[in-house]
Amino acid sequence: MPYEWSSPPPHDQPQWSLSLWPYRSLLRRDFVLFMGGTATLIALPLLVVLGSAVLWGLLPFFIVAFSGLWFALNASYRRGEVLEELTVDDQTAHLTRHNPRGPRQDWEANRYWVSVHLHPKGGPVENYITLRGGDREVEIGSFLDASERLALYDDLKRALRS
Repeated sequence: MPYEWSSPPPHDQPQWSLSLWPYRSLLRRDFVLFMGGTATLIALPLLVVLGSAVLWGLLPFFIVAFSGLWFALNASYRRGEVLEELTVDDQTAHLTRHNPRGPRQDWEANRYWVSVHLHPKGGPVENYITLRGGDREVEIGSFLDASERLALYDDLKRALRS
């Protein structure tokens, strides 16, 4: 699961935290292997024309294709660098969202007034989860898969009850 508890719910201590991040199907280590394999596959047809003028005609197209793939995957990584941290102590619940570009977003409410709500069809995504407390309602885990949001909803309900 792309989220991690400081201790598994239900929590024995009054203080706990939860960190959420988007799922990565291509890790950085695998990115290097993928790009190396792509470079190798691109270089194979160029070996046939090595030493001829045709190489210089084909080389720019292969460079553009490789560079485009590189930049597209890096842009995807930058957009996915979202981190949400929910910290709950004796009195307060504090949610911090670190956006890849843009300001950090914070929300805080009295722990005993915080409630978790599931919107199966009504939100921007299926099984949309919100936390309500204080003067605002905020989303949590909108970048997770629908089944992961259901599991998170159950875990958050148990954790906030204790």
